[in-house]
Amino acid sequence: MPFIMILYYIICVYLISMVVWNFIREKKNPEYFFHYLLVLIPLILRVLRVK
Repeated sequence: MPFIMILYYIICVYLISMVVWNFIREKKNPEYFFHYLLVLIPLILRVLRVK
């Protein structure tokens, strides 16, 4: 696997961790839960290499 792809996956995992962290901390507005899930789905699919 090329170095660029490894960096790409590291960045995706970092973004997933940040979104999950915000998802856990969010307690004010339940609507934000769905927003976080919408952002998480493509990132998780990229890391799992699902097309």
